[in-house]
Amino acid sequence: MKTNDAVAALAALAQETRLAVFRLLVEQGAAGMAAGEIAECVGIAPAALSFHLKELAHARLVKSRQDGRYVFYAADFASMNRLLAFLTENCCAADGGACGPAACAPSFSGRNTSRKVKA
Repeated sequence: MKTNDAVAALAALAQETRLAVFRLLVEQGAAGMAAGEIAECVGIAPAALSFHLKELAHARLVKSRQDGRYVFYAADFASMNRLLAFLTENCCAADGGACGPAACAPSFSGRNTSRKVKA
C-alpha cells in the first residue's frame, strides 16, 4: 500500500459516523448490509449515510453491489488488511523484531460495542 492510499483510508475513518459504519460492516462480513439497515443501526438519516458511504468507497474501504432495488455495502477486507499490514509493516523493527505477531494482535478487552452515533 502506498502512503497516500493509507492517508486516504485513515482520513475516511477519522470521523465518528464513518468509523461506526465501517466497524458495523466489518462485523457483517462479506454479505454486508443494505443501506437502509446501516442507517437504522447507526442511527442517521439515509441522505447523511450516502455521504459517509461515498467517502468510505472513495477511500476503497467499502464495496457496493446492487440487488434488485437495494444497494448492499460490505467492508473491503483486502483493502482493510493492506492498511493493517502497512501500519504494522515495521512493528518493533528498532527492537530487533522482538515483539512478534502476538504483540501486534488486537486486544478485545474493554471493547466498545456502541453503534449509535450523533449525525
